[in-house]
Amino acid sequence: MFYWGELTSLDCAGVGLSCGDGFKHILGSQRLSELSVKRSLLAFLTADGKVTVVLLNGQSEEGQNKTQTSRGGKAPSPYKRFNITLKEQIHSLSSGKHHVVLVTQAGMVWEWSEQSTITRPFKSLTNKKIAQVACGDDHSVVLTRDGQLFTWGQNSSGQLGLGKDKPSSLSPQPLKSLGGIPLAQISAGGGHSFALSLSGSVFGWGRNSAGQLGLGDREDRYVPVCVKSLNQKKTVFISCGEDHTAVLTKGGLLFTFGLGCYGQLGHNSLRDEHRPRLLGGLWGSKVSQIACGRHHTLALVGSSKTIYSFGCGEQGQLGNGQQTNQCVPLPVCLPAECSPNQTVEKIMAGGNLSVACFQDGEISAGSCKEMSVLDDGIIDRWILDCEKAKAWNKVKRHSGLDLSLARLAFEKLAQKQKILLEVESVVKQNLLWSLGSTAAGVEALRVYLILPELLRVLIKQQRGRQLAVELASAILHLDQESLSVLRSLWTTLPYYYYRTLVKVFHSVSAHFITQMTTRICNRWDEASFPLKVLHELYDINSRRATRLMDDYFYVKELSEFFCSIPYFFSDQQKCLVFQNFMKNVDSLCCYPFIVDMRSKCILFRFLLERQKNVDPPLACENSLCVRREMVLADTLTHLRTNPPDFSLPLKVKFLLEDGFDAGGLRTEFFRLLSQDIRKASGVIRASEDSGLFWFSADTSGTSDEFYYLGVICGMALYNHCHLNIGFPLALFKKLLCLSPTLSDLEELSPAEARSLRNVLMEDEEVEEILCLDFTIQGKELIPNGREIPVTKVNRQKYVDLYVDFFLNKSVEYQFKEFARGFSCGNCSDFWRIFLPEELRLQLYGTSQYEWEELRRIATYEHCGPLDELVQNFWTVFCELSEEHKKKFLIFMYATDRLPVGGLSQLRLILVRCDYENADERFPVAQTCFGTLHLPNYSNIQILRDRLIHAITCCEVFGKA
Repeated sequence: MFYWGELTSLDCAGVGLSCGDGFKHILGSQRLSELSVKRSLLAFLTADGKVTVVLLNGQSEEGQNKTQTSRGGKAPSPYKRFNITLKEQIHSLSSGKHHVVLVTQAGMVWEWSEQSTITRPFKSLTNKKIAQVACGDDHSVVLTRDGQLFTWGQNSSGQLGLGKDKPSSLSPQPLKSLGGIPLAQISAGGGHSFALSLSGSVFGWGRNSAGQLGLGDREDRYVPVCVKSLNQKKTVFISCGEDHTAVLTKGGLLFTFGLGCYGQLGHNSLRDEHRPRLLGGLWGSKVSQIACGRHHTLALVGSSKTIYSFGCGEQGQLGNGQQTNQCVPLPVCLPAECSPNQTVEKIMAGGNLSVACFQDGEISAGSCKEMSVLDDGIIDRWILDCEKAKAWNKVKRHSGLDLSLARLAFEKLAQKQKILLEVESVVKQNLLWSLGSTAAGVEALRVYLILPELLRVLIKQQRGRQLAVELASAILHLDQESLSVLRSLWTTLPYYYYRTLVKVFHSVSAHFITQMTTRICNRWDEASFPLKVLHELYDINSRRATRLMDDYFYVKELSEFFCSIPYFFSDQQKCLVFQNFMKNVDSLCCYPFIVDMRSKCILFRFLLERQKNVDPPLACENSLCVRREMVLADTLTHLRTNPPDFSLPLKVKFLLEDGFDAGGLRTEFFRLLSQDIRKASGVIRASEDSGLFWFSADTSGTSDEFYYLGVICGMALYNHCHLNIGFPLALFKKLLCLSPTLSDLEELSPAEARSLRNVLMEDEEVEEILCLDFTIQGKELIPNGREIPVTKVNRQKYVDLYVDFFLNKSVEYQFKEFARGFSCGNCSDFWRIFLPEELRLQLYGTSQYEWEELRRIATYEHCGPLDELVQNFWTVFCELSEEHKKKFLIFMYATDRLPVGGLSQLRLILVRCDYENADERFPVAQTCFGTLHLPNYSNIQILRDRLIHAITCCEVFGKA
């Protein structure tokens, strides 16, 4: 065994003897079986099972050279050496920049850290048999023998593959997006990772600053992505440098891509390659092994027993007797001690070091690493050798499919129209007809993952819609157990295939809806099946590691349809189509996710106005007179003593104030109500942790207060006014009959939610560490809860019950009364068309201010945008503080809360008013109409003073 390059890394370990020309011979007793180098850390495993770690003490390579050559005597050694021993035999290892991961013969995982210099086991992987390990600079990846991937470490560039919003993790996290694909090998570079499937598909994720993922760009990937340009290349091995990648195919071809500034790609160029490029310099030679160092690459041509090197050679790692870079593959000049009768058994590279292992005679051809294989026998044992419950549990994690092959197969079929039509016919007439409500195992569920790939190519050819309807019907007829497993498979489906699944059922749904919005017909029966499946997919989307944007679910034809409502009544045919569609508008309310927020607002207003015009009552309005300083008390008194007809438009008058309510007084009324409720209401309390409000657990007060709080909120929504009390999203989920989750508790009480998450993530036995039982605030969550400790087995149940108690059971009476009042105050059920986030936004309004929008929407009377008065006004407005700008909104519109769409949805009319005593007057706002009367002030300073005084001191209506 010989090594060359950064010689001092192994020299300090005492394993080498010099043999000239920059090469050293490793003693037979310390023969290396594994070598891994990252930056200033080197780790190697010898044939006798010993592990040695060598550190450069955190110095740079330049600093290291200076230390070795400094004058004034012998320089102190910049290296530290550590020997690692475990009770079990160590099988393999991989090193990062500051850590080493070790795998024992039994498949146990241990990690050595430079910071602590101790070795610790990963208890969360105790029952996992690890087949392979790969480390990047600051992250690690392990592959289990049954094909599961786990990652941990830094996630700044997506190197964990868990998603963009996922934080770094100190403990192994399952990489579920590749859970259904049998994997053969993993590899990791500086900040990127690769996984190779059994069929030869390549998936990459992480840092892509130089194109090292081979995807044709330099954008980081936060989830595994298939390198499509390597499909059908029959990849058998992947090796990663710090910022470049090498791929070996079954036919002995070598592809490289990524950073090329040192020549490490071998293309006679220093250019980066963003896609896999065939290494032409070895054309005609069958490469049998590859290995990447930090910035150099080795390739072995077994037939000629020749090792080729290229890339960075500044420390002799290319083995050419020089210390220069090399951008084409050239043979390594091996020392004379290498006998012609010996064969290269293995090549290794890492950091700035290269190693070659020789043995006498010939060796069998093969790749440089043993690949773990997930064959049909293993999958069959998962299904047949387990009890049904255990088998289902396995299915939830493994579909046993490589959908990239299914996609490729159907794309090939699509090239032959006759064959594709035959496949469609057989599936429709035979396959779907034979599916029952109970899936008999994994084989019966795989069809629901494969057929959307067939529908993908059919829909591109404007076919397959009826087949999609029948597939949706078959899915919906599955029993609950089978459907639950299918939901789990959808949840872990790789991003691109999940997107295809959504697109298929979205496309078919949109087709039927478009027909109903363009002609008089009723296709809700056919549309209901794909829409219900789309609803399932929408619900699953929120639980996925990598989510689709809501835009993927919107039916854009509906948005265009509702935005055109004002123009329908001028066209008789369109009017008839609209009236026919609106007959079944209740069906649309079952699928709120297919309509965007703006269209829902338009539809909501239209539906409420239409309801008000149907059988109008004798009275035309609901009048309410209150004192400004006693708004809440007067309102409650009025509701209790003189219950109004809530279906009528609300008209408000403030006692001792002039002003006719054309919308502005009503808006002011609800703004003042929200302030009083937050300050004076005893039925809600603010969370000390978040500042949000929740129902008070104390019900000793007036029993109807919760009811009337709901009435007030319902009245605000019905009358298109904003009432920002500060409830969390959980309230709106409950109103829409959706169950709150731990994330909802986290919004209301971050500290409690954080504690619960710690319980779920605790590696040790929860019972011993936290001493928890199934109680909360002295109340039992389950019968005999005080006697039942929280353990690893039941901790998820404990967290679920805790959330349910906090957000549901502890306020069951309070919410029931609130919901009853909300339905009374808002006497139409059309609000159910909103999603929870949208319902909250509709009631609260938004506080996202794009102040430049106000100037864009402004119109002018008796003046123009270039007039000095107008210019002075906008100058003063731009100088106002954020708080004063909000007060200007209250002055103009009676509220600082904005409708959906922000300031662009308001109206602002600036009217110039010429007065002889203009400088003595204040600006006047017509709140109901968004009109500002601006006197012709003589200079900007007077305008500034008068405007600021008006917006800060004028709080009543009818007084200028």
